[in-house]
Amino acid sequence: MTETINDQIICTTQSSLDPEVKPFKNILITCDYTNQYFDSLVICGDAKEELKKFPDNYYQCCITSPPYWGLRDYGIHHQIGAEPKLENYINNLVKVFREVRRTLSDDGTLWLNIGDSYTSGNRTWRDPDKKNPARGMNYRPPTPSGLKSKDLIGVPWRLAFALQSDGWFLRSDIIWHKPNCQPESVKDRPTRSHEYLFLLTKSEKYLYNYEDIMEPSTDRRGLRNRRTVWSINTEPFKYPHFAVFPKELIKPCILAGSKRGDLILDPFFGSGTVGIVGLKLNRRFVGIELNPEFIEIARRRFIEEHLSISPAVKGYHCSGDI
Repeated sequence: MTETINDQIICTTQSSLDPEVKPFKNILITCDYTNQYFDSLVICGDAKEELKKFPDNYYQCCITSPPYWGLRDYGIHHQIGAEPKLENYINNLVKVFREVRRTLSDDGTLWLNIGDSYTSGNRTWRDPDKKNPARGMNYRPPTPSGLKSKDLIGVPWRLAFALQSDGWFLRSDIIWHKPNCQPESVKDRPTRSHEYLFLLTKSEKYLYNYEDIMEPSTDRRGLRNRRTVWSINTEPFKYPHFAVFPKELIKPCILAGSKRGDLILDPFFGSGTVGIVGLKLNRRFVGIELNPEFIEIARRRFIEEHLSISPAVKGYHCSGDI
């Protein structure tokens, strides 16, 4: 079923075959959220401004990956990641996550994936790579004060410490190891094959379902508490979006940080992977995304991903302008 109301699209999807959970979920996609009813929600807009529309203690869990600094130019006004100065990028993210903390429940968690980058040596552009054409850019930010040409900037830890200073509890640094990482044409350092996933919390005590994400013990005879190195392959993606969460990275974050029926948040929604995984795990979601092209990709993915769950909704089509 599809209903188009002005700029709003309501997609009916089946999230689960679990008889204890309401089988159909409405996903409202809108550029003008004004407290409409929703099961799950996608908003086209600026994360900091849109979050102000929600009350305190609203979400149980936040899983997100903001744009990395100086690595992509999405050509969108007010985009985060294109700031000329590193401190402006950090400050902008701190402001967004201050709103996330306000709207998060007192026992809520934030799972934050962030990658690092190197100084540009004051080059103002970057060529595309045959193996990674998305790396081409028409601008490069200048080398941050105090750093040298070719320095690793340390963006993840700079952001983590800034969030800690702003009031978050920094509880864990998780290494996302990518066995199938992108090759790099460097000969003077190792090829990067990891990113950081930080676990931050609003309070000293918080919801953490450790039993739901336990991993096999070394001898494979039992289970043990999850370790801090997660080896998870990146996933191929057919749409034009170059920084896609793998579903297997998101799944343990949702399982550990929420319960069935809870409302989860992704303020940098991108192509919608947090929402897709959340629905399959019987969670509701709110996603906020500034780029309307990415919201259209997410809409298509909702159709593709959830039609495969039940033949009862085959053939439905979600249409309308974002």
